[in-house]
Amino acid sequence: MAERSETVRNAEKLVESAMKGNDASHDAAHVFRVRDLALSLAREEGLSSSPDSMEIVELAALLHDIGDYKYVRDSSEEKIVEEFLEAEGVTEGKKIKILSIVKGMGFKEELERYATSKYSVEFGVVQDADRLDAIGAIGIARCFTFGGSRNNVLHDPSIEPRPDLSKEQYVKKNKQTTVNHFHEKLLKLKDLMKTKAGQRRAERRHKFMEDFLKEFYEEWDGRA
Repeated sequence: MAERSETVRNAEKLVESAMKGNDASHDAAHVFRVRDLALSLAREEGLSSSPDSMEIVELAALLHDIGDYKYVRDSSEEKIVEEFLEAEGVTEGKKIKILSIVKGMGFKEELERYATSKYSVEFGVVQDADRLDAIGAIGIARCFTFGGSRNNVLHDPSIEPRPDLSKEQYVKKNKQTTVNHFHEKLLKLKDLMKTKAGQRRAERRHKFMEDFLKEFYEEWDGRA
């Protein structure tokens, strides 16, 4: 296998290439933030004593959004991550763990089955890192960036958020308001954090979103 630093550099180059055409809610900068967060959470969770675990965390974080169903333009893109790991000579055991994290960490998977499944600490820190980047100040910015890229309206009081979404409902491309996404997903993420480190950081970001929405609704109604 190539030296870890070389594999990581190649993964970074793949991220920049594969995600070049994405809007800023799911671009390379998002991935690099998630990588940094995941490594920080991993250290807080005691994984720094295991180089293998840290490598799994870093590569899974870097590769987690390549082939995202929201941006896939060709079915061949779904195999990019697996082919990259094989080309880099990543051992079979590590490859299986990385692919398991990448394929299982999405919110739609949680709706289907992962809420009650067992998971590794490596899985937990990578998923928590991705979810932390979906909430707080950056999460708000990303939410409106994505909504704008899909021409969604900001808010429509006549369109209620969909409660208790199934995976099928979540992935449907039915038009929804951007603000409803907070209620359908983002405000739920704090309580879905897998690690103690992720839970601690989520508290502050969650509170920021609650304060933002309170101000948003008051301004929308002309009360502020």
